[in-house]
Amino acid sequence: MDDEETRREFGDAVNMTARQLDDWLRTDESKAAGQHDGGGESVGHQSGRRIVELLRTKKADLTGDDHAHMRKVVGYVHRHLAQRPSGDVRDTTWRHSLMNWGHDPLA
Repeated sequence: MDDEETRREFGDAVNMTARQLDDWLRTDESKAAGQHDGGGESVGHQSGRRIVELLRTKKADLTGDDHAHMRKVVGYVHRHLAQRPSGDVRDTTWRHSLMNWGHDPLA
């Protein structure tokens, strides 16, 4: 996948604005979701902070590492969406984890 395709797929996968994601990452629900290695910040929460930075970065200033993280985000969102639980997902860890990665499935 080239950089242009990466940015397009990232834009499709991340449906929250930098402000919405930044506000979400401050919530207790956001901090509780995801895998916590050693009791610290979850992988998804850490990724969310990076996604906020990426959303605020001009296209010309994106690095190879930025594009690699964007591809990681696209892969995570696609895999996680395929695991959607049945019923109302409004207040589920599944949704909260996705939101940490910049995707609100209810948006």
